Amino acid sequence: MRPIFQKLLLSALIALVALAPARAGDRLRLALQKTGSGVWEIAVITAFGLDKQAGLELTVTELANTDAAKIAIQSNSADIVVSDWLWVARQRADGAKLTFYPHSTAIGALMARDKSVKSVADLAGKKIGVAGGPLDKSWLMLRAFAQRQGVDLEKAATIVYGAPPLIAEKAAEGELDAALEFWNFAADLEARGLYRALDLRQVETALGAKGSPVVTGYVFDEGFAAKNAEALARFFAMIDKARHLIATSDAAWRVAMQRIPAKDPAVLALYRKSYSEGIPARSLAEERADAALLFSALADIGGPALVGRATKLPPGTFYEAAPASAAR
Repeated sequence: MRPIFQKLLLSALIALVALAPARAGDRLRLALQKTGSGVWEIAVITAFGLDKQAGLELTVTELANTDAAKIAIQSNSADIVVSDWLWVARQRADGAKLTFYPHSTAIGALMARDKSVKSVADLAGKKIGVAGGPLDKSWLMLRAFAQRQGVDLEKAATIVYGAPPLIAEKAAEGELDAALEFWNFAADLEARGLYRALDLRQVETALGAKGSPVVTGYVFDEGFAAKNAEALARFFAMIDKARHLIATSDAAWRVAMQRIPAKDPAVLALYRKSYSEGIPARSLAEERADAALLFSALADIGGPALVGRATKLPPGTFYEAAPASAAR
């Protein structure tokens, strides 16, 4: 072939490549609680183009509560949700193949207006609001902690379950004597005159945790993970970038703030501090070890009603793949 025809052919091929549509990013379907910090991260990811940098296309559905997330992942309406490792362990014990990757160590508190509430024993006869459902990990841990002190909260107190915003509002208006709230709503209630009767970090330590264990994580199916391991690795690396931007960049924090109902600067500062402190910093082995200790404590005290069929943390509860090779 003559050189001139070679050049023309090469030019034509280059033109065809240029005109061809770009390869779409790997699509991931997320279902996130609309009041959770996961939506802050998505807002920052979108604003800073981190999804495009990672070669990902994110479809996000916002949900009213944690139970809706569980339904979404079980019905295959989402690829990834945020939930807690205890629920994943329960599902694995029943044969499901869900697995968990750490998201945050931030944990809530039992908030009260009456300062006479200083221990779980003081909750007898009280009306307690619980953010989430009866299988929420924080509530299960509080029940186990109380049982160690001879208090069965389900019998000793009146329990009201509800979405975090509803429980927070009822507590602020005095309709509840105490409220077990997620960390961000606990900050709101503190600003509205309630106090921390019991921080759940104390409960974790009392039940055997060695450090500040991860509380929430990304939950997905093992089969999905096997088919999308590389995309998941890029997703986790992208989330890590977003988290550290929120913690260190005022520009990113301003984006995240748009998703936070609170407007008081002092409350917002507390949000950012608590969020930043909740970024996981320990090894997966350390997280798994603490989870195993807490799971055993729950199994010993509450039995199948709390932890399902398992007597120890089921293998595979924590996702094993290392995301270090993520970046494109």
